[in-house]
Amino acid sequence: MAQITRLDGFRVPLGGQEIELQQIDYEGGGMSLMRIRIREGSRFTVFDIDPSTARQWAEAMARWAATQAGPGNAGLPAADGPAGDA
Repeated sequence: MAQITRLDGFRVPLGGQEIELQQIDYEGGGMSLMRIRIREGSRFTVFDIDPSTARQWAEAMARWAATQAGPGNAGLPAADGPAGDA
């Protein structure tokens, strides 16, 4: 049996999807995974990803978010230039 720990959860303002981030630790040990659960009405999309993939995904999302202008992004740092591979 796996132990599931809730890390974060939020609702997307446009579209209303519910996103929940969880840590999955398996009883037998080994690598922890991050579970990303996206609920859209009665439909669920679930990804279980390793730490390396989580880091790559987070960095790509942060690069993209940093390039976006608008009132919802007031607290984000300005982009230094075009996004490239990290």
